Amino acid sequence: MMKKYKDHLKNERGLTLVELLAVLVIIGIIATIAIVMIGNVISDSRDKAILADAQNILSAAKIAQANGEGTKQSDGSVEFDRDLLQHYVDGVELGPNDKVVYTRSGSKGQWTIHYGKLSDIRNKEKFDVQGTSITDDKLSELLSGED
Repeated sequence: MMKKYKDHLKNERGLTLVELLAVLVIIGIIATIAIVMIGNVISDSRDKAILADAQNILSAAKIAQANGEGTKQSDGSVEFDRDLLQHYVDGVELGPNDKVVYTRSGSKGQWTIHYGKLSDIRNKEKFDVQGTSITDDKLSELLSGED
């Protein structure tokens, strides 16, 4: 019985070195593709988190406006500075130059968010954010996923 088992093991063919290398190359290619894709997902998530923070800052300014707060400027716009906004946002650290400006022209108002972390967005082509300012319309478009 034992001799029969030994003979059977001798006749078994294993993988050749070429087959083993081919499997390793294929696994390496799949791993490389997966790592790149995961990196892109993480980067997009960071960028969207910055945009979500900007949306929270905008919401804070709208609440402050509803409460009659904000500083009226000589051009008629209303500015909501960092010190005022920080009371309305939790978990978003505002920089010294961060603010929201509300400008009314005709029957439509325009909100502009000035948020320093907008410059940290990595995928500039996808999110089309230049500098540290963004309007409420553009912010809504980017967060809704429309291109």
